[in-house]
Amino acid sequence: MDKIIAHILVVDDDDGIRSLVKKYLIENDYLVTTADSAEDAVEKIKIIQFDLIILDIMMPGKSGLEFIKDNKKKIITPIILLTAKGEPSERIEGLEIGADDYLPKPFEPKELILRIENIIKKTKLNDQKRVIQFQNIKIDLNKQMIFKNDNEYKINNTEKKILEKMINNPGKTFSREDIGLLIELDKERSIDVIITRLRKKIEMDPKRPKFLQTIRGTGYVLWIE
Repeated sequence: MDKIIAHILVVDDDDGIRSLVKKYLIENDYLVTTADSAEDAVEKIKIIQFDLIILDIMMPGKSGLEFIKDNKKKIITPIILLTAKGEPSERIEGLEIGADDYLPKPFEPKELILRIENIIKKTKLNDQKRVIQFQNIKIDLNKQMIFKNDNEYKINNTEKKILEKMINNPGKTFSREDIGLLIELDKERSIDVIITRLRKKIEMDPKRPKFLQTIRGTGYVLWIE
């Protein structure tokens, strides 16, 4: 291989499908790791940061849907579901709980590659959002700085993680639990303090936030578009 495009985890209890998908992905310059169960996949994601996960829904033990429910808040990795052709309800549930795409079995390998390419391309575009400007505010994640009017504010690594996640998901509400998992902090009061600190750096009137808003009873959202 001349270059590795991305590292993909293939999770399927069927040895034949797992081997076939791995072979085809390797031929298309992807680095591939496999897991034969949801439980095996959990152990793999503990030690490797994958670019994408291909996940079968129907597996012994924990299903693919249970894997997503248990782990989607802990990881930011895109997921493509492999689903039984006649089960639209499972596909809908998978998308509702956080899967990024699905492909019914049996599938054409070329279609799988195209879906992977689309997701990887979209992810890379999102990852490029390192410097954004809206109204009189500029956030530079590379320099870890916020520029507002003639003022400059330094942001620490914790603030950077939160902003990076929100900037790449504008309009998405993040619960305190989501933010806590992201920054490895489980004290709600401490999370509120961090948000308040960020508002002072972003908002013209931190007590009446226009951009970093509270969704009552749900969490926080960043409106920048």
